[in-house]
Amino acid sequence: MEDNAQQHRRFTRRDVFTASASAAAVLGAAGLPILATATPALADTESERNRGRGLRAEPLIPSRNRGIILYSVRDRITAAPDNTGVPYGFERVLARLAEVGYKEIEFAGYTQHTSILGRQITPKEIRKILDDNGLVANGTHTQINPATFDKEMDIAQELGMRNIGTGGDPANTAYKSDWDAAADTWNELGRRAKARGLRLYTHNHDAAYGFMLDTGPSDANGKPTRSSGQRRLEYFFDKTDPRYVFFEMDIYWAYVARYKHKTYTDRWGRQQTDLFDPILTVAPRTTRFPLFHAKDGNRNTAVPDGHDMVVFGEGDLNFQQFFQTIGEQDFHHANWEHDGAPGGPNAPGQSLDFATRSYANMAELTIYRR
Repeated sequence: MEDNAQQHRRFTRRDVFTASASAAAVLGAAGLPILATATPALADTESERNRGRGLRAEPLIPSRNRGIILYSVRDRITAAPDNTGVPYGFERVLARLAEVGYKEIEFAGYTQHTSILGRQITPKEIRKILDDNGLVANGTHTQINPATFDKEMDIAQELGMRNIGTGGDPANTAYKSDWDAAADTWNELGRRAKARGLRLYTHNHDAAYGFMLDTGPSDANGKPTRSSGQRRLEYFFDKTDPRYVFFEMDIYWAYVARYKHKTYTDRWGRQQTDLFDPILTVAPRTTRFPLFHAKDGNRNTAVPDGHDMVVFGEGDLNFQQFFQTIGEQDFHHANWEHDGAPGGPNAPGQSLDFATRSYANMAELTIYRR
């Protein structure tokens, strides 16, 4: 017989979608993550109906704020015309995503296979495809470089974006001096972006929430070798101007950081433990996070990251708790992502299938209000 821990790992949030209200209460008491369904079963008896009077169900993530980063379906955006029956290129893929229900698009490049048009598509042509399908560009992962920033903002505005950003790390080191320099650059670029009606943002992987090396003995290059316990991106929060610099939390990578980056060596050489909490990182500064990557995972301590990436709603991460606790539902935009969604030549429709299943699960997240 399986032990309780094994049973809990295999019981995913998708299983809870069909649970009754009483079953959900039992599961919650057992410490399992709970998601409410879009059709609440508030009561079976008259007294229970009276207690539930005045409640109303609303989507936890408003439909207009449900998006996808095109990196998840990059195989079909960049595919040459084929006979698989699976959409390819911007026109066909964006039309399919709109049919699924997505309202927003985060870009990860602006190119498709040149054989589709006999040349490369233009941002103006991509904008028409967005408009024709009722889609809105909510951001982009591009290069943030002072020398090319004006050109990138031109493209962002052509596509109608409100946010312009990068999937990279602003400093990509563990040293405070590098983060100080990055903050100066980003504050200036953020000012330029705001002047054009844009918000500049950066996206995290797990290392961005690792510990900074900022104290203790120096190495042979004069660099510090120990940590005060300050996390890199949290330091960047305070060094950048909240009027000009914003963030996109990748929720999956944030929970990987919680798993991987627990200990540091303090200035006296002692091992210290500090548990990273993604919710408590966002909640005090929630309006600095206009965008999120809604990326799910199953806990697996046998792999280095501690999690396996899965379709949204089929993993262990408690998005109900996350989005409900940080608040500001109308302000936040959730972009679905799965880094490994493309299935290759043997499964050319996999990424769009993952996108469809993930959207359905995202739409089922519900909040109850009076």
